[in-house]
Amino acid sequence: MTQLHISTAFDSGAIEVVSLADHRDIQLKIKPDNASEFAQWFHFRLQGAAGLPVSMRFLNAGSSAYPKGWPDYRVVASYDRQHWFRLPTSFDGQVMTTQLTPLAQSVYFAYFEPYSYERHLDLIGFATESDKVEVEHLGQTLDGRDMTLLRITDEESTTPLAQKKKVWLIARQHPGETMAEWFVEGFLERLLDSDDPVSRVLLGQCVFHVVPNMNPDGAARGNLRTNAAGANLNREWGNPTPERSPEVLLVRQKMQATGVDLFLDAHGDEALPYNFVAGCEGNPGYTPRLEALENAFKQAWISASPDFQDKFGYERDKAGEGNLTLATNWVGQNFDCLSYTIEMPFKDNANLPDEEYGWSGERSKKLGASVLQPILAVLDQVR
Repeated sequence: MTQLHISTAFDSGAIEVVSLADHRDIQLKIKPDNASEFAQWFHFRLQGAAGLPVSMRFLNAGSSAYPKGWPDYRVVASYDRQHWFRLPTSFDGQVMTTQLTPLAQSVYFAYFEPYSYERHLDLIGFATESDKVEVEHLGQTLDGRDMTLLRITDEESTTPLAQKKKVWLIARQHPGETMAEWFVEGFLERLLDSDDPVSRVLLGQCVFHVVPNMNPDGAARGNLRTNAAGANLNREWGNPTPERSPEVLLVRQKMQATGVDLFLDAHGDEALPYNFVAGCEGNPGYTPRLEALENAFKQAWISASPDFQDKFGYERDKAGEGNLTLATNWVGQNFDCLSYTIEMPFKDNANLPDEEYGWSGERSKKLGASVLQPILAVLDQVR
């Protein structure tokens, strides 16, 4: 029999092997982020198990960062790293177990469909081919990776540049929430489709600023939630520093230079099997105008995509109790604008479940494309 082997020496690879002695009881531990205690993301390759009934136990799932993420969750797997499918998975309160009889000697497993740094660079390259896009280098991360901004507009439109709305979309502050960059990919593919009438109108009336990956270091390192220094970037917006959170500092400086009229921050949620948004109702500067904008945006998105809903989500903040170190709250407060956190599931959309794939990269792309509709719906009201 071929000897079993598990490897993680690739982009976003992360797992700890406890025992490979028996293919019917492979014992693993979820690895924490490189400089923090957050442990939820995993991504690894198993070799040598073709035709064998494999059972894998994640021994520390119950003490992970978000143990509520495991009930009804299913591990994703792939042979070619292009097509990912869900596996039968159970959780007893402490140990998570999944099974597969591999069809090949090499199979990959992950918490969610990965979005590699190479694909990130390919996405930048795709956008660069459009004459509507300017690629701007904002600076570097702590590991020396590029912080890249895409500035997108139709320079030949009749709307003067100074009158165009400034729309910002950022993603993957939490690097293990890979659905967020899949969302951006779908968003960009539709926005740069010259045959799409919604995109044509938006590019004529807006300047889009898109940061596809806010945390490339954490993504490459296989972190769930933090950057190379162990900083949770979505708690750094009040006072980012070059030493701890240059990613936020660079993007925040650019926002202050351009202004913001509408802001979206794409994320994934471990526990809730729905797509939803979280707004700025706890901010000191929250007004009836912003509330009306939020409601109009949500209703337009519900009309645009059955994958989006507003019944299930986070508990609303009380007035004046919003955490201004979060991107959505900081931006909404400082620019007096419509500002939303977008949350997608690691599990599945319970309203439209898919037994084979669950919530996936492709479905995240479709949702990203659909968000252009609510942007268009509120555009005339944002200022």
